[in-house]
Formats: sequence, C-alpha cells, structure tokens
Amino acid sequence: MTEIQEAAPALSSWPQRRVVHRHALLTRVTHWINLLCVIVLLMSGLQIFNAHPALYWGQYGADADHPLLEIGANETAGGQLTGFLKIGSATLPTTGVLGASRNADGDVVERGFPRWITLPGFRDLSLGRRWHFFFAWLFVANLLVYYVGGLASGHLRRDLLPSSEQLRPKSLLHDIADHLRLRFPRGEAALRYNPLQKLAYLGVIGVLLPVMILSGLTMSPGMDAILPWLVDLFAGRQSARTIHFIAANLIVLFIFVHVAMVLLAGPVNELRSMITGKFAIVPEAQDE
Repeated sequence: MTEIQEAAPALSSWPQRRVVHRHALLTRVTHWINLLCVIVLLMSGLQIFNAHPALYWGQYGADADHPLLEIGANETAGGQLTGFLKIGSATLPTTGVLGASRNADGDVVERGFPRWITLPGFRDLSLGRRWHFFFAWLFVANLLVYYVGGLASGHLRRDLLPSSEQLRPKSLLHDIADHLRLRFPRGEAALRYNPLQKLAYLGVIGVLLPVMILSGLTMSPGMDAILPWLVDLFAGRQSARTIHFIAANLIVLFIFVHVAMVLLAGPVNELRSMITGKFAIVPEAQDE
C-alpha cells in the first residue's frame, strides 16, 4: 500500500501527450501531389532514357560519340546477353538489372532499365513521353502553387529559412552528430525543422527542382525556339539531358533519406501530420 502511494506522484509527473496542428492544408496537398508527380516522372523518364541509354556533354550525342555514361549489353559466345554500366573508362557488370533484364515473357533482352521500374512497363517511347509531359506540367503548376502560397503565408521564410545561429559551424556539427546517433528532437523542438532539414528542403525546392525543370525544357526543340538562352545556359541540349538525369537521381536520393528519417522518427505520427495536419508531441520531462 505504501509503495502505491509513493508511486502516485511519479505517475502524475510523467509528460503529457499533446496534439497540435503542424502542417497547413496547402502544404499537405502539394506534398502528396508532388510525390505522385515525382513517381510518374521518374518511371516515365526511365522509359524515355531507355530509347538511348547513354549520357553526353555538349551539343551532340549519338552512337558514334563518346558517352560519359552508358548502359548496354554484350552478347557472349554462347549467345547470352550480359549487361554493363560504363562510367568513363570504368565498366561494371549489371546483368539482370541494368543493360540486360527479363521481359514479360521471361526472356533476357537488351534494355537500359528493367520493365518493373518504367512506365509503361513495355517498350513504348511515345506513351512514355505522354505520361512524362503531362505530369511534368502538373508538377510545375503544383510547385508554383506551393511557392506562391508559401511566400504569401510566410511559411518559406518562417519555417524553412535557417537563422544565422543555425548556420554556425558549431550548430551544424551538433545537428549532424545528433542525426548520426539517431537522436531526434522531442517536445516543442519537434515542431521546428532543424538546420539540416532546412538546408535540405531549400536545396531541393530552391535548386534541384528549378534545375530539373529548366534542363527538361532545354531538351524540347520547341522551347529552345522560344527560349534559346536555355541551350547556352546548360552548355548544350545533351549537357542539359545529363544534368536533368543527375538532378532527378539526387531528388530520388533525397526521397530515400526523407523516408528513412520519417520511419526512424515515428512513421505513424509523421504520416498523420502530413495527412490530417495533427502532430502529437510529448514535452521533455523537466524538474521531475
């Protein structure tokens, strides 16, 4: 009986769970539209890339030119296809994934990226371009809505612009150390983006996405006629294609890291906040 009475004050001192509103409706809607667009753009973009799975630098790129990166397949003496990835002078075997993979009938065929990651899954450059262009314009429109809404509401300045204190080396190193130790902020601190998050988000929405959009426009002969300076900006259409490919892969890398952080920080709570806007926090215990 005495132990129960002594334990009661400890229970009453436990931190209480509190639910707050974290993400505005505009942020949540544009977030999920962006996710849909990125998935379709990635898969349809790989379908387009498969039409000529090589990257060049400059104005020209064809079979006779030396590529920076090439995905292909060679036929062995026994008639089997072996896939390869060539970057500069280095060649890596990639049979079964890149260069040579199985089609819907189970036969190994020469193909840059496998059918399970392209849209459509079968070889159809025309249909892949239709998917890509439609969702590219939807992506651009959605980003414009996010930018305008974020500027008007103060979200970009208030939530994503790092302070001078956060940009100090000591603060950045401390944040990096916390991430490496998988220590995530709790209490009120969980409602604010940390310095690495702010820099990552600003890098994506302020640099990577504009570069990907502009480099994509540069590959269009029609847009080159309207905006000829785009070709000079990216040092040629083939350079723009290479930059477009690199930017897309960096965005995919960002998404993988982002998803990993969500899973480690608490997927249910994080997903709920991006669906309903509600986020549960537990204040850090103080003076127990």
